[in-house]
Amino acid sequence: MKTFKKYYELPTSPDQVYLALTNPNTIALWTGSPAEMSTVPNSEFSLWDGDICGKNVEFEENKKIVQNWYFEGITDDSIVTIKLHDGKRAGSTSVELTHTNIPDDDYEDMMHGWDEYYFNALIDFFEEEGE
Repeated sequence: MKTFKKYYELPTSPDQVYLALTNPNTIALWTGSPAEMSTVPNSEFSLWDGDICGKNVEFEENKKIVQNWYFEGITDDSIVTIKLHDGKRAGSTSVELTHTNIPDDDYEDMMHGWDEYYFNALIDFFEEEGE
């Protein structure tokens, strides 16, 4: 099992990033597919037509999201923690991502997925919104 930790800079405020990560309608806009999401702890979520699913663990509005992501055949909790901070540039957000207990066989795909499909998609979404 491996851990992935990375920082991302998004061109919008922490409250907008939080909304984009927790509101199913907004998630659908930047992912291009329906999402099931709630900010109620212990609720289930599903993104990208069920390719990513798990349980919501903890929320601190506009600051922190903690989720347990499910991997087929793995019983250990794979915990995703996303912390939002004011970014270095005015009006931006620094995102601290930590994903623990990633199965070794899934690690490379997860790294690529976080970069390409998750955070690059969010950056593109917010850059388009700002135009």
